[in-house]
Amino acid sequence: MIWNYLLVFLISMLPIVELRGAIPVGVGMGLDELITYIVALIGNMLPVPLIFLFARKVLVWGKDKKFTKKFFSWCLKKGENLGKKLTSKIGRSTYFALFLFVAIPIPGTGAWTGTLAASILNLDFKKTTIAVLAGVLTAGLIMMAISFGLFNVIFGN
Repeated sequence: MIWNYLLVFLISMLPIVELRGAIPVGVGMGLDELITYIVALIGNMLPVPLIFLFARKVLVWGKDKKFTKKFFSWCLKKGENLGKKLTSKIGRSTYFALFLFVAIPIPGTGAWTGTLAASILNLDFKKTTIAVLAGVLTAGLIMMAISFGLFNVIFGN
């Protein structure tokens, strides 16, 4: 049984899949729902600080290297320009937008992508972590509801 929870944990750490894939796997294996939710949540959040703290540093480091210079410089410049444009348009709502982005449980909108964007945009670490955590909690609840077929009951499918 512990191996099944380990599988849920590892799946939730994967980019793109994250807890959006881990929760249905855990529910499908008949694991305890609350433990599955907690294990998937922890696995999904574990990479967040590493992504935030090192993504931008890797880009800054690579912008001066022969083979990565062009692409890494482009990523940094694009990120900075988008950050300025985004901040000027939505201002203090940036972190709420980040929360919504992470909370929507579709591939490509999870903690990995949200944190990577926040790192490149040079957002605040603590505020980013809180927004991402709130988004992951919300996405996890949505995935639990979907996994239980709640939406089939509500919408009559």
